[in-house]
Amino acid sequence: MKFNTKTIHGGQKHDPSTGAVMTPIFQTSTYVQQSPGKHKGYEYSRGENPTREALEKAFASIENGSHGLAFASGLAATDCVLRLFNSGDHIIAGDDLYGGSYRMFTQLFSKYGLKFTFVDMNDVENIVNVIADSTKLIWLETPTNPLLKVADIAAITSIAKSKNIMTAVDNTFATPYNQNPLDLGADIVMHSATKYLGGHSDLVMGALMVNSEKLAKDLHFIQFAAGAIAGPMDCFLALRGVKTLALRVQRHNENALLVAKFLDEHPKVETVYYPGLESHQNHEIAKKQMRGFGGMLSFRLKDKSKESTFKMLENFKVITLAESLGGVESLVNHPATMTHASIPAIEREQLGITDSLTRLSVGVEDVNDLIDDIKNALKMV
Repeated sequence: MKFNTKTIHGGQKHDPSTGAVMTPIFQTSTYVQQSPGKHKGYEYSRGENPTREALEKAFASIENGSHGLAFASGLAATDCVLRLFNSGDHIIAGDDLYGGSYRMFTQLFSKYGLKFTFVDMNDVENIVNVIADSTKLIWLETPTNPLLKVADIAAITSIAKSKNIMTAVDNTFATPYNQNPLDLGADIVMHSATKYLGGHSDLVMGALMVNSEKLAKDLHFIQFAAGAIAGPMDCFLALRGVKTLALRVQRHNENALLVAKFLDEHPKVETVYYPGLESHQNHEIAKKQMRGFGGMLSFRLKDKSKESTFKMLENFKVITLAESLGGVESLVNHPATMTHASIPAIEREQLGITDSLTRLSVGVEDVNDLIDDIKNALKMV
């Protein structure tokens, strides 16, 4: 089954009791039992729910996985992965990653004894150089948030497998339309389904996809025991979002490439970070492992003052200044004061998350309207 068909039919079946084409919203906490322990596969909705189950099968299908899990948020999904490990275990992560992930790693799990090393994954040798006997997981985002670095998934997973290290890939920016890390050797794929999988800025959700029966059982046990499940209404909305994923991301890809090229040629813009540009440092790796380059880009003004960047951000009319990404509408964000504010200022500066950096989630509007909006906002700088 091809991807565009999977988004609509993958793992799905019509409701057996009514023939409903769309999976019903099973808004129930508990289920009748014929006798103690004898039931129809559902006991309590923290463990199983038919709406969530349908979504989880859809999630697995679009990432070419055998199992999917739906969580209350992307961070809840990340939290579940980290609970696989024990005090003293070592985790290698990229140095450029979502601020919420960084906050969870350094402020929550580090105090329970997990040890984290952050490296620039542009060079695989940076990972090799910090692998220790205690290393149990390599956590990578690709493309990264917000600097759009691209890690070589196949190369990293190959090294990890040779040393019996698990790999988890945050595939939120790329989406399964553009990239499938499980096919490249990853053990776990994570998504903030709030973003492209939902696609309409109307839900908060996380997802994990795997190909291992044992790993799926371990993750499901943690989810069941900790309780960070997605509710049935949100699952219904996410199922609807998945069905249009291919159509939406195709337009995201097309629009973002045109916007990136416009910005790359604008006299007030110093640097554009978009893996679809030939000038991008990881363009060749992106071409190798991605089918499209996504709807996310960042750029830096030549005028590096915070005042100029804010002046531009305050003058968008079509593009909305807001956190999050991946919805049908275009959103613009100032990472240093918004999504990545939890990263200490000194570390942000070292990474390049400075006051002149702007992150743009390019939506599916008419691209000429978007470019005109950016052009007018840049006139204010």
